[in-house]
Amino acid sequence: MLACDTMPKAKESSLIVNLNEPQYYFNRELSWLEFNNRVLHEAVDSRTPLLERLKFLAIFSSNLDEFFMVRVSTLKEQAQAEVGELTPDGRTPQQQLDAIEQQLRPVVTRQHHHFEQELRPQMAEFGIHLLNYADLDREQHRYLESYFEKRVFPVLTPLAVDPGHPFPHMSNLSFNLAVVVKNPQTGEEHFARVKVPDLLPRFVALPQDLQHHSDRLTIWTGVPLEQVIAHNLQPLFPGMEIQETCCFRVTRDADFPVLEDEADDLLLAIQQEISKRHFKGATVRLEIQASTCALSRKTLMQGLKLAESDVYEVEGLLNLKDLMFFMALPLPDLKDPPWTPVIPPRLKYVYELNKDSDLLEMEDGEDFFSAIRQQDLLVHHPYESFSESVELFITQAAIDPGVLAIKMTLYRTSGDSPIVKALIAAAENRKQVAVLVELKARFDEENNISWARKLEDAGVHVVYGLIGLKTHTKTVLVVRQEGEEIKRYVHIGTGNYNPKTAKLYTDLGLFSCREDLGADLTDLFNYLTGYSRQQSYRQLFVSPVNLRDRMVALIRREIEYCQNGNSGRIIAKMNSLVDSQIIATLYEASQAGVQIDLIVRGICCLRPGVAGVSENIRVTSIVGRYLEHSRIFYFHNNGQEEVYIGSADWMPRNLDRRVEAIAPVADAALVKQLKHILDILLADNRQAWELQSNGQYMQRFPSEEEERSAQKILMEMALQQ
Repeated sequence: MLACDTMPKAKESSLIVNLNEPQYYFNRELSWLEFNNRVLHEAVDSRTPLLERLKFLAIFSSNLDEFFMVRVSTLKEQAQAEVGELTPDGRTPQQQLDAIEQQLRPVVTRQHHHFEQELRPQMAEFGIHLLNYADLDREQHRYLESYFEKRVFPVLTPLAVDPGHPFPHMSNLSFNLAVVVKNPQTGEEHFARVKVPDLLPRFVALPQDLQHHSDRLTIWTGVPLEQVIAHNLQPLFPGMEIQETCCFRVTRDADFPVLEDEADDLLLAIQQEISKRHFKGATVRLEIQASTCALSRKTLMQGLKLAESDVYEVEGLLNLKDLMFFMALPLPDLKDPPWTPVIPPRLKYVYELNKDSDLLEMEDGEDFFSAIRQQDLLVHHPYESFSESVELFITQAAIDPGVLAIKMTLYRTSGDSPIVKALIAAAENRKQVAVLVELKARFDEENNISWARKLEDAGVHVVYGLIGLKTHTKTVLVVRQEGEEIKRYVHIGTGNYNPKTAKLYTDLGLFSCREDLGADLTDLFNYLTGYSRQQSYRQLFVSPVNLRDRMVALIRREIEYCQNGNSGRIIAKMNSLVDSQIIATLYEASQAGVQIDLIVRGICCLRPGVAGVSENIRVTSIVGRYLEHSRIFYFHNNGQEEVYIGSADWMPRNLDRRVEAIAPVADAALVKQLKHILDILLADNRQAWELQSNGQYMQRFPSEEEERSAQKILMEMALQQ
């Protein structure tokens, strides 16, 4: 598939085309909604195991939350400020908001309808009975009344809304009950809000002896917590008559600006903004039950300062992201088969030597470094083990007596990460340890601050990012004394140093001791920690320094080959494609006859298949068990093939506003391995979707050929190593 064995299809017309015209670009926000639709499809697809379908419903909901908190909130601010700048597809902020609403409403309706009408009955067939409170018998009611009295009632706080009680300030993503009560003496109706405690389980299980389902299979039986509260509210309003209860949910603007140039202490400035996030941001969405009465609806809209366009009515349960709860049930037949990442073949002997030892007590970590000296090493997560590759590398570096220094960037990680523990151990072992912690990693700021302080307390040199830039690159540099020489070992990856997401995201990592990469990373870390203004690198593509120009140059090189009568070929895999300059250059390549395959999981603003513009470009999106996260860039280069991996997508933020690193893969065997991975992804006919020129995606289905799931094939390949 990668070979250029077909003649390029060059542009047939000599007509000059303005590649900046809006018609050649998809809207970023609408493209993201299309991506989330593909996530929802996995919940709808009957080929997906039942509990996995619930998981995808939860992911769809969680994705939407972040979309409203960040993207919709930004558009609302722009619309209110009457920002006149148009997007590449020619839309104003208000036009984007209108288009989002129009596209999203039927999808949200579809999501909830599918859960209530399809998945909820299927859950019951497999013994998972999510019941409604009203359908329970008296014995079950008595149990839940007791549960409410003992566990729930003490933590509830009813908040009245009247001239003496101002409208309460509701936290972001808070789940609530709107309660209308009536004074029997005056006949007046009043509105009150009761927050559903998020520290209690969303779904309340009934004890086994009360799970009455005659001869039906029973694994779990329970009811939503909000229904338990709604049917036992009288003790909160003694002397009043409860007229109505309904659920609602609030989403706020959670993106915050930090005036970095004016902040004396970036850490303190971000801490202060985090404390405001839950309450300060303007409300951008209100989700309510479709049956909500006029009084509750009016009170909420006025109190939250919302228009009708901000209100989403829901039939059935709200907050479906809590469906992730059911993934914990012991029902393996209703989930994807479990997967244990394999140890990379070249590291198996390292594992065998160390499996019975506490690595932090070892005196010699040379084995891993020997493996890298023999040949560059590529690891592919989650098919190959993160713990027995990346974590092992850093852990051995921490205790190896020859290691002098460890330098690392951390964008996101888990608080209990062995990597953090290893860095602390390295500092305690009197090694020079420098870590750049990106405090502006959205929604992880608080976690990053917490474990960054732990690193500082242990003597690690911690740098809190750069002014005006996010540090998104995934890099490690280990400096080691070997005899009379100093040797530098590097890891350059596509994903975060997070052991949890390493099991869920597909990512690549390159280990090497090539002198040019070591020298480049030395320069990069000097830039990150000091005042260096490095403007050139030997091998690395670094944003915002040279990454954009180098990528454009590589595309133009393929154009030149085609113009000179040779063939051109580009394959690029990434999370998102948004940058208009890159897109326009790809259009030029297509016009020249360069064959281009783009594997773009999420947003894609490029319009493929347009005659005279992009007929040589194909766009594929894969949405499956694992989140496709790796970035791979292949250029045919007239037979002298080049492949690059790294942390950057083709988006303005990655090219201009972040520190990113893309590294060339020099080893011929690794180039072949990456080409094979790309082949497998392009051949997928199970989770792959093809972007059409009208902006819609069509899922591939096997016809007479065998079903090919790329992720499944890559798991099988890992087992055969």
